[in-house]
Amino acid sequence: MTHVLLFHHAHGLTAGVHAFADRLRSEGHVVDTPDLFDGRTFTALDEGVAHAEQIGFGSIIERGAAAAGDRRGPVVYAGFSLGVLPAQMLAQTLPNAVGALLYHSCVPTSEFGSEWPQRVPVQIHAMDADPYFVDDGDLDAATELVRSTPAASLYLYPGGDHLFTDETLSCYDAGATADVVRRTLTLLDS
Repeated sequence: MTHVLLFHHAHGLTAGVHAFADRLRSEGHVVDTPDLFDGRTFTALDEGVAHAEQIGFGSIIERGAAAAGDRRGPVVYAGFSLGVLPAQMLAQTLPNAVGALLYHSCVPTSEFGSEWPQRVPVQIHAMDADPYFVDDGDLDAATELVRSTPAASLYLYPGGDHLFTDETLSCYDAGATADVVRRTLTLLDS
């Protein structure tokens, strides 16, 4: 059993995020899904991004840190797109991090003032033609993380959709998500 702290994407804490968490729970893992948007959800991605910008990305990271609290036991930090910001920061900076799962996004490790801790395995999952991932620098950050960290893996799936793991969104890809879950469970079970 692994404890996972899973942060939602810019649509908010959707039923699709809960469904993904439930898939991990069904395999015996404890998964917490904090709400960084205080109950707000958005049907359009650009509306959710605008809300995140209004809150401020620094505040999103602070809310994630507050959700992590003072947990002392081992935790795998995970996030979908926007949720990668707090997940990656916590995985890079907290001594209780035992893994990281970065879905649909990756930022340069320098954003959080340190190199990736070599003892923390990390998986990055995205589609190979996702313009948010490829064109906005996430692919470059992920490639550099994999190059510099033996315990880092980048998994690219065919397609151009961004949040393909959320079953409530039109871009959901059941086959790719099944592969993401299988690989995720490999990290959680190790």
